[in-house]
Amino acid sequence: MMYRSTRGQAPLVDAGAALRAGVAPDGGLYMPQELPRFTAGDFSDTPDLPGLAARLLAPFFADSAIKPALPSICADAFDFPCPRIPLASINSGPDILELFHGPTGAFKDFGARFLFRAFAALGQSTDRPVTVLVATSGDTGGAVGCAAEGVAGTRAVILFPAGRISPFQEHQLCCWEPPVEAVRVSGDFDACQALVKAAFADPDLARRHNLTSANSISIGRFLPQMTYWARAALDVTAETGTPPGLIIPTGNLGNAFAAVLARACGVPIGPIMLATNANATLSDWHASGQYEGRPSIATLANAMDVGTPSNFERLADLPPGQIEAVIRVNDDAIKTRLRATFDQSAYIACPHTATALEAFHTLDTDQRQARRWIIGATAHPSKFADTVEPVISQTVALPPALEAVLGREAKCREMGVGLPELAGVLAG
Repeated sequence: MMYRSTRGQAPLVDAGAALRAGVAPDGGLYMPQELPRFTAGDFSDTPDLPGLAARLLAPFFADSAIKPALPSICADAFDFPCPRIPLASINSGPDILELFHGPTGAFKDFGARFLFRAFAALGQSTDRPVTVLVATSGDTGGAVGCAAEGVAGTRAVILFPAGRISPFQEHQLCCWEPPVEAVRVSGDFDACQALVKAAFADPDLARRHNLTSANSISIGRFLPQMTYWARAALDVTAETGTPPGLIIPTGNLGNAFAAVLARACGVPIGPIMLATNANATLSDWHASGQYEGRPSIATLANAMDVGTPSNFERLADLPPGQIEAVIRVNDDAIKTRLRATFDQSAYIACPHTATALEAFHTLDTDQRQARRWIIGATAHPSKFADTVEPVISQTVALPPALEAVLGREAKCREMGVGLPELAGVLAG
């Protein structure tokens, strides 16, 4: 398996080289040169998530140094549950796929843990460590920090936007020990993301610090994220005889693109619908066919506050028609759906999950009854207690892993939005 750039001006590389580079030399994103094809029967003897992951991902890491270690990487990275919870009180579903039972309470744990274990398999040098440079709109930073802490041969530098993430998220991404460093940037997420791209586009800076990415622009992030969509889709298809529909809350498009790629590989997935917050880039594109990035808008679903989603370049690289609908949900609708879901089923959702629940309720009766629908629940609601608790009039308890985070000391550096300042941070 070789990887090509979406911009077509860079040499083909294997999975290890694509993982180390993060972004292709021409500024494009790496894509598999060709996709493997699977049938449901290919996974009949892999009932658990780690076993399915090793089978599904094996072709993507063929001929790379990662492949022999893939089963152990998957077993270690995916060692927490991923339950599918039916909302029985709501007619015709949906099921909630809880992706937040990892150590930092967010779906980003799947990709981040896989990524750093893959780096370890590649044998990074402690004399010249790989520097994982990441921009976060909230949850990615915590997952990366947790996954990177104590990993030899790596260094993680996490950029986050000042005043644009929840207090718990900020504490969580600033509490990790070396080789992790958090940096508060005086700009929004798109400014942080632009800094990461600018650093990769500077050959001297990228070479000097051995830069790579842990954002979903990295193949080491979105490829492992295919596995939980595949597991849920295979299980529902076996139960009902019909591939399920997915409703995925998204900002930077990595989680959604993972589902699109899984379906393109033959996993039985029906319609894929995206739920976004008030940021209109994706809904306007789907309505008009014209893509135009723009500054992000701050919302209650802050991890999705993205005006220029990086993975759109990968989506545009595939044939059209990959996304069946994009439903935009404003803050008032998020709060209303949080309350209604709690009243109807006692289920407590985070604001991002609530956008997908609201999108589900825009479907007509025939659409709901045609198949089972799966909602991606991306984060534990306790991470957004300041938003959720006033709406449902109830305290949301922290799970033990997240409670332990509050006992750690939080520390970070401050910087503006210029590349020279980032270069100074990278230099130490």
